[in-house]
Amino acid sequence: MGRKSTRRPPKRGRGPRDAAAKSRAVRRAFGEASKTRAKAGQRVRPEPTPPWTRVEIEEAFRRFQAAMPEPKGELEHINPFTLLVAVVLSAQATDAGVNKATRALFALADTPEKMVALGEERVRELIKTIGLYRTKARNLIALSQRLIAEHGGKVPHSRAALEALPGVGRKTANVVLNIAFGEPTIAVDTHIFRVGNRTGLAPGKTPFEVERKLEAVVPDAYKRHAHHWLILHGRYVCTARRPRCERCLISDLCKWPGKATLQKPARPAGRTSNGPLVRTDSA
Repeated sequence: MGRKSTRRPPKRGRGPRDAAAKSRAVRRAFGEASKTRAKAGQRVRPEPTPPWTRVEIEEAFRRFQAAMPEPKGELEHINPFTLLVAVVLSAQATDAGVNKATRALFALADTPEKMVALGEERVRELIKTIGLYRTKARNLIALSQRLIAEHGGKVPHSRAALEALPGVGRKTANVVLNIAFGEPTIAVDTHIFRVGNRTGLAPGKTPFEVERKLEAVVPDAYKRHAHHWLILHGRYVCTARRPRCERCLISDLCKWPGKATLQKPARPAGRTSNGPLVRTDSA
């Protein structure tokens, strides 16, 4: 006669299957409750920013031109080569910081030949106040060698040739083509990317997309200087943290919904240290 088992049968509803079923029921209930709460407190997606009309775009750039007929880049340079060097150094650095370092650098090396003769170690010492200075020093020597070997020591007037140089990307090539050779290119940096998206002038998910849209909408008469106007506008007026909508030249044209809370009466002013492209009347 076998020994009786002392184990008690599991209580009803406590078995593995019942526990799993209960867990699923809880998850379903929680999920439904979450969905209900999410639906009740759901954020409404903002309406797409209305596009600018051709008349509005023309007026915006007319104002930029009136405020600054001949805008200049803020990177100091002597010739196309030093411009190229300065733009390469400006990646992830401020123009003021680059200018401070390049004054001494350009006094010693304003040609590819002099840059190569200076050597990577000396270049590194001269630009060590700039971010990523080790990589940039290496690129400056390498691009100088390429310019000597492939272009007779001259900066090429070609996007493809420029982008083939070490440390040179599309934005750098666009700046050089625009400033050194007068090409109507638009180099999209963080400032222009912000302005294009915030104002609705040229929204895009990538710098290249914003560049293409700007090329399509900016009137030909303004394309050569559009790059400078938009950079200055983003740097001094349409800033990232606290845009100065009350001083903006194009606030009445801008499509950004947030401008309504920042538009205060403008104080009469001319060009100030805070930037050149500011409104000078109360209109």
